[in-house]
Amino acid sequence: MSTPPTALPAEFASAAEELRGATLRSDLAVREIAPPDRIAPHSIAFAAGVREATGPDPESVLDSPAGAGRFVLMHDPNSADEWGGDFRIVCYAQAPLELEIGVDPFISDVAWSWLVDALESREATYSYISGTATKVLSSSFGALEARGDGAQIELRASWTPLGGSFAAHAEAWSELLCLLAGLPQQEGVASLTQQRVRAQRSAVTS
Repeated sequence: MSTPPTALPAEFASAAEELRGATLRSDLAVREIAPPDRIAPHSIAFAAGVREATGPDPESVLDSPAGAGRFVLMHDPNSADEWGGDFRIVCYAQAPLELEIGVDPFISDVAWSWLVDALESREATYSYISGTATKVLSSSFGALEARGDGAQIELRASWTPLGGSFAAHAEAWSELLCLLAGLPQQEGVASLTQQRVRAQRSAVTS
């Protein structure tokens, strides 16, 4: 006789439905995917890819070369002391960069500030935020020499959502991914030029 599935905690089930109803940017193709194994008793995950003008099929767009990412919400009351709450969000976003932007020494700071600004513009309150912003510069040789030099930005982050709307956190992530991919920002998030000027001023005064 099979064991019946364990009922989801009401708090997590409600949060999951909020995420499924989030209004994400239309520039993205988004799909719910299986969450990573054994990261928490309950979790929900989404994958997104930036739609290109030529329009790859819905499956492949989730790994779009124009930009792609993952968003995971975890629920584990036993981790509250470590997380600062019963929930924890983990997100990943990456996109190619123009080489002249990739060599900018402030681009990692810009990428991180985009995430923070996107969260704050949507009033997505949080605590215990942490993460890394990594830029990768590459040169091609031999049979791949025609590709030339390239650059990519990758951001990994996690934070604890504090009440309010869980959908707002997913919407901030979708904004981050679009900005990394070079798409126009939505109201409330500063442009690349504004962010670079802010970072340069901060470096001069520190």
